[in-house]
Amino acid sequence: MMNASPLPEDLKTGILHLGLGAFHRAHQAAYTQDAIAAAGGDWGIEAVSMRNPHLAEVLNAQGGRYTLIERHADGPKPIDMTVIRSALALPGNQTVVTARMADADIRILTITVTEKGYGADIGSRSLNYADTSVAKDLAGGTSPSSLPGLICSGLAQRRAAGHGGLTLMSCDNLPDNGHLLLAVVLEMAHATDPDLADWIEETCRFPNSMVDRITPAASDETFALAEEARGEPDPAAIETEPFRQWVIEDSFAGPRPIWEAAGALIVPDVTPFETMKLRLLNGAHSLIAYLGALNDLPAVRDVMADEALRAIVRAHMSAVSATLPDLPGFDASDYADALIARFENKAIDHRCLQIAGDGSQKLPQRIFAPAKELLASGGDISTCALAVAAWIRFAEGHSNKGSALELNDPLADDIRAALQDADSAAAKVQAITALKGLAHQGVLDNAEFAATTVNALQNMSAS
Repeated sequence: MMNASPLPEDLKTGILHLGLGAFHRAHQAAYTQDAIAAAGGDWGIEAVSMRNPHLAEVLNAQGGRYTLIERHADGPKPIDMTVIRSALALPGNQTVVTARMADADIRILTITVTEKGYGADIGSRSLNYADTSVAKDLAGGTSPSSLPGLICSGLAQRRAAGHGGLTLMSCDNLPDNGHLLLAVVLEMAHATDPDLADWIEETCRFPNSMVDRITPAASDETFALAEEARGEPDPAAIETEPFRQWVIEDSFAGPRPIWEAAGALIVPDVTPFETMKLRLLNGAHSLIAYLGALNDLPAVRDVMADEALRAIVRAHMSAVSATLPDLPGFDASDYADALIARFENKAIDHRCLQIAGDGSQKLPQRIFAPAKELLASGGDISTCALAVAAWIRFAEGHSNKGSALELNDPLADDIRAALQDADSAAAKVQAITALKGLAHQGVLDNAEFAATTVNALQNMSAS
């Protein structure tokens, strides 16, 4: 049975969201719907699909409604989602989107565009000048192409309209994500309109946040469950695990939903939470994804069902736990145990290939950052090196059994070119070390880490 929508029909829009993917619809949208149901407020969401017009069209045809299926151990729980009030696609609608940022009713901009969507050199926390969209916006293009350019255009219109600043919230898996967003937006503003940069610093806020909810790609079973619950097809249906977490820095430019009424944590400093999550959950996910793909295991649950691979994942969590900051009230070992249970959930079909994409953007914060600290402290780097070796093997394009593996990465061409003429494990590691755009933080230049990675890669090739 479908849970009835708790939201009023005349709910107004107060949030503009960029990145209309499954994660937003399972996480921020769900938190916001529950917060409105618990504490009220006109916090309906207007959502922007950054690339896919079809999804926006489907949602609009359904009045913004879609089915969220939580995969509980005792069976699926369908939820009627109505918090998204309207949707549009960004291509061809840049002026519409920037105008919405300037609307006085919009008080918050939330963002889920994945790591590569920020037009950033994540390692240096600055604009990526090699990004064609960034370069176009810096050159003064008539229509914004990059995320920082889009935001600057919208905020310029908001300033001109005489409205107050926005709260701009990154909800992507990036360390210090709000401050990274602030850095690239200010850099774009300083280059194109210095007065706007001053206004942004004075009136806008960019809180850091940590987000967590496993959200697999929708399957035929997802759509069948949604149709059974709704009594009609729902091509926008998605599924997710029951667990969710959202930790938000207490830094807002104005009013906000009472997200804590839905279970979110509003804290002075998100850093310890995001470090724990990036290194334990996301780092383990990347390791699982590459080991799974190389062994022709399609889903996280399949990797965890392999006793030897499960032991490697647990060993990785144990090793990187030594790099975590103290977080009163949280035990890293208990958190790791809970993650193992979530990864083993047989009701969640989280595909390894879905996680494996964009490795050059994910590994710096998930693997290289803890590896750097482990090297400094004399800790165990073996599973971090294994993750890097597995990524390199994955990038070669075939599994251990010869199945084709697609390299979906913004540096894909550079990675392939680097590996093309490398005829040994040592040469491959050296080629990846020299790769521009990979923020390995000096880890691959470390002789011990490089040798451990080479050894792991040799063992993979020999198996």
